[in-house]
Amino acid sequence: MFNYQPSQWLFLFFFYSFFGWCFESAYVSIMEKHLVNRGFMRGPFLPLYGSGGIMMLVVSKPYYDNLVLVFIAGCIGATALEYVVGVIMEALFKVRYWDYSHKKFNFQGHVSLESSIAWGICTVIFTHYLQIPIEKIILSIPYNFLTIFTAILTFLVSCDFMLAFKTALDLKDVLSYMDRAKTEMAKMQKRLDVIIAFKGENVKEAVANRVDAISDSLENSFKAIKEKMALDPAAYVGNVREEVTELYAKYRVVMARFTPAPVKNFFEWYRERTIAGNPTMSSVTSKESMEELKEKTKKRLWR
Repeated sequence: MFNYQPSQWLFLFFFYSFFGWCFESAYVSIMEKHLVNRGFMRGPFLPLYGSGGIMMLVVSKPYYDNLVLVFIAGCIGATALEYVVGVIMEALFKVRYWDYSHKKFNFQGHVSLESSIAWGICTVIFTHYLQIPIEKIILSIPYNFLTIFTAILTFLVSCDFMLAFKTALDLKDVLSYMDRAKTEMAKMQKRLDVIIAFKGENVKEAVANRVDAISDSLENSFKAIKEKMALDPAAYVGNVREEVTELYAKYRVVMARFTPAPVKNFFEWYRERTIAGNPTMSSVTSKESMEELKEKTKKRLWR
């Protein structure tokens, strides 16, 4: 039971990824009352479900004859997987693609008791009922054909994943700039209020100076960093990461201006569909900006 070759394991991963996409898309579409292409990627696959399906088979194998132990193993294994993936994705993209904060007995919003129990029940159902006919189908397919099929599918899904990864990074940059713009505008408003109150005649000059300060060139910024690091690398290493990260984000925005229109439009389309496909996505650090971006995308797609 559950002794497969590499290509057969890979086929199972894609099968459960597709099954998860069908389930999630149907559920979210019903809740949102319109069709939703659910998931991190745009293709009909949810890798978390694929990984979860493989995990279920692996952790349940030693306890296959004991349904209680299979249930417990599924709860623990799936919860650990969901938590690790959730934490990593939020650390990389500053966005939560699922959030259980509104549910009782949740942990950091990444996992909840309800979802853990559901994973355990799914493990029992998949391993003792669903997997049996699937196994017969897999073993009946010529291995060479299965190898070629999974290789082609791996290439296509990998391309989709790379696009999704880039889109997630772009979305993080967009949220970062929205937050910075709001903060900068708030600061400027406070300073303008003070200027208008005490030095009304110098308002224009003050605003011009502030705009000049915000509009420093990338070249000068990078030059300043290099000079600081050359003078005292050890002392500056702790602060350079934040500055370089900010400059890199600016670099991405500048480069986007030189991107050909068809390419730019494609990535904008991909980002909009990613946001639309994850209506429950949230951001702890950029909550207001995330909701604003979701609302704008919703209006643009469904107007």
